This record gives sequence, structure tokens and C-alpha cells, in this order.
Amino acid sequence: MPTPNVVIKDYNPDWEIQFEYEKDSILSVVSNKALKIEHIGSTSIKGLGAKPIIDIMVGISNIEETEAMIGPLSTIDYEYVPKPELTDRRFFRKGLWGQGTCHLHICEWNSMEWMNKIKFRDYLRNHPEAALEYYNLKLNLSKEFKFDRQTYTKKKGPFIKEIIERANRKVY
Repeated sequence: MPTPNVVIKDYNPDWEIQFEYEKDSILSVVSNKALKIEHIGSTSIKGLGAKPIIDIMVGISNIEETEAMIGPLSTIDYEYVPKPELTDRRFFRKGLWGQGTCHLHICEWNSMEWMNKIKFRDYLRNHPEAALEYYNLKLNLSKEFKFDRQTYTKKKGPFIKEIIERANRKVY
């Protein structure tokens, strides 16, 4: 299994097209469960460089419904990845290990998990200076932790938390 390297690419407008394609595919197999589907993460922010992995969030009414979605999602190549530490969301991936193309996050619609991911995305969309700060942080971390995606992700945590706090204070 290849090691997932951290590589930040320039913004690609095709990411939005990829999201729409994946959204349609997901709805084709779980439309009865999905209340809302959102493009999240860095690829959802115009102009922001990112790892070229489309992050998608599906909101459902009860997290326990995810079990019934594993089979249908596997038919469109989404692999369920059990993560016991995640109690408020479930995680799926698409693509070869270490070379994934999509990450699918399933959580309860309008839960804290849902709201925080939307707040983070929307804040960066509306505050180009914060998006640039995040981009620079990601570039620096990608150089330092190129072969350690877990640490790269963990080190972004304080910045993400700060942006969510700003959004909660409505500091615009």
C-alpha cells in the first residue's frame, strides 16, 4: 500500500465539476438517506490550492443509517473506512490507497460536525485573507510533513478551530 504523500496543487476549477459528478453518483445510490450534500474542504474554495482530493459531506437524519449506506456506496467505488475515534461522522474514501480522489464524510445534518464544516468553508470563501493564511499554512506543513499526512492534518487543527471560533463570533 503506497504512503499517502501530502502534495498541494494549485486551484483547479475542475474540482467543482468533479464534485457535481460525485454528488450525482452518490444520490443515485443513497438519495433515500441523504438530506443534503455539500462540497467541503479546500477544493470547495475558489482560488485555494489543495490536495487534489474532493471532500464531500452528506447529511443524514441519524448517524446509525450509515450502516445501510455502505453497500450502495461500494457500488460506486466508495470504501467505508472504520474509524472508532469518530463518533459523530463516518468516513469513506474513493481511489487507490495513497492516491485517493474523494473523501466522503457522513454525519447528521445540522449537527455540530455539519455546522462546523460549513462554517469553516463559508468563512474562507468570504474572507480571502483567511484563505490565503490557510493556504500558506498548508504549503509550509506539506513541506515539513510531506510523508506524514496524519501529522499534517493534525497541525492544521488549531487554525481550523480558530476560523470556526471567528465564524461563531461572526467576526467578519
